[in-house]
Amino acid sequence: MEHADHVALLRAGVPERRPNAPFVRWADLGSGTGAFTLALADLLGANAEIVSLDRDRRALQNQRQAMTVRFPETPVSYIVADLAQPLDLPPLDGIVMANSLHFLHDKQSTLGYIHVALRPGGRFILVEYDTDQGNRWVPYPLSYQTWEHIAVGAGFVDTRLLMRRPSRFLGAIYSACSFTLDGIHDPRRAA
Repeated sequence: MEHADHVALLRAGVPERRPNAPFVRWADLGSGTGAFTLALADLLGANAEIVSLDRDRRALQNQRQAMTVRFPETPVSYIVADLAQPLDLPPLDGIVMANSLHFLHDKQSTLGYIHVALRPGGRFILVEYDTDQGNRWVPYPLSYQTWEHIAVGAGFVDTRLLMRRPSRFLGAIYSACSFTLDGIHDPRRAA
């Protein structure tokens, strides 16, 4: 996939940014060398910060170099951490998790950390292979239909399919956006 493909998979889930829009903070979890971090920077534009998390320090170093060349004005915090462990994340407006959730057998714990990090009304964009049958390279994928059920169990609402496209690997890839409740209607956030 090319940069334009990564941007297209995220576009419908990232709110359009206006020139005087308030500061936002998004994260790319399991970001690797940063294909989707770059796409996120492209979509968020100025007045946004990105938290990029991966367990591979070298991949994050390569990502930092690419970001410095392509989006030097975008502030990025690089965090070396394992998604299978508790995550200490700042409050976030949105999270992208592209081709990384399929490495985790226990998805619920990580989704719990993610949900807590998102502000009320926050967005979670998942990019995954559209199958429930894994292989040694993609051990625990989840189809969009499966994600709809898992998302509800993780406390997300209003899950919607953003895009599905054919893939050489496992048939198809999709992007989906789920939301946290806005705080007004969320009984867990009641005073």
